[in-house]
Amino acid sequence: MTNVLAFTHPAPVRPEAERHAAMMQSFAAHRRHGDDVFWLKENAELLNILECTNSALDEADLESYRGFYDGVEKRLRFFPQYYRFLLSICLDLEDLGMAGDKGAALVAWVAEEGFAHAELSDLQRLEARRLMARRGVDPLPGDGGLEERVRGFIGRSASFSMPNKKAAYELTHAVFYLSEYGRRDPQLDEATRLSLEFAGLLAFLEQNADLLAEICLALRFGGFEVPEVWEAWLVRHTHLFNVLSPDEASVQDDYHEYLVCNWLMRCKGERGFAKAMASDGMVFRRASGVSGPLRELSECMYGLDNRSGDWTAMRPVVIERLSQDAQTVLSWAEHSSDKFDMFFEGFARAGGARGMA
Repeated sequence: MTNVLAFTHPAPVRPEAERHAAMMQSFAAHRRHGDDVFWLKENAELLNILECTNSALDEADLESYRGFYDGVEKRLRFFPQYYRFLLSICLDLEDLGMAGDKGAALVAWVAEEGFAHAELSDLQRLEARRLMARRGVDPLPGDGGLEERVRGFIGRSASFSMPNKKAAYELTHAVFYLSEYGRRDPQLDEATRLSLEFAGLLAFLEQNADLLAEICLALRFGGFEVPEVWEAWLVRHTHLFNVLSPDEASVQDDYHEYLVCNWLMRCKGERGFAKAMASDGMVFRRASGVSGPLRELSECMYGLDNRSGDWTAMRPVVIERLSQDAQTVLSWAEHSSDKFDMFFEGFARAGGARGMA
């Protein structure tokens, strides 16, 4: 009996510039409406990654944003609350190769209007300063302590041994701004490296690829070593992503995770955004996999009346109470970092309860 083997031919992978152009066309014209704030967010994130990874583009590749660029002044006058998104997109388009020099005039106007003074957080003020410095303007010349305050926040390692995604993302973005997205040495101290490692352990325990990829990028931008276990898992995770046509799924997808995972691939010297791209519409879906044990681990620790921050002593107690999948991921996390004992001491939160008693 003869076995007939049928071979399927994968879709050809187009040159990098063509894939980038197709992706920009999809984000600019097909995923969301141009007046939606989420359109601004998605496109600012995409263009920022392309710009800071020195993507090779020409003006024809950027044509899908011509309408935005031509009318950016009108948008900024009517939506000044979104000035950081609008400036970011405009500056990135110019730096990627779009003809025009509107960015300098817009930066000058935003600084004159004092929009950065209305920000509620130091991180937003730092982002505003970083954006406008690209055209030689400091919107906060009287705030000499801004960077010092941000460094104080990211250097408080204890904050990042407990689950707090908002704080963890602020940590990574602070490093992005201080390092100019890897273009200069941010001169981070050991305490900040520990903050990143603690936040990374939490992200890995949750199997949160979006946050973990940002943490790996921040470690790289800070000049620190990245745990091999984390990046190996992220590489596999990135390869398993699915890029679907819009009629197969909702636009409420995993696009940001796809972007930052591929950004990390580019920074590792590997090919990023390698999936076949369609210029009409695309949605991005992570592959299903083992859920992280972070919730199980947290519930386990919360339920222990006599918990300790000593990992050596608590390990057998914790392992006994976790599922098999949770045990496996916890073991990977434990061996990924030589600071796991220090991380667990903060994660256990054992001392505070005794102090209140």
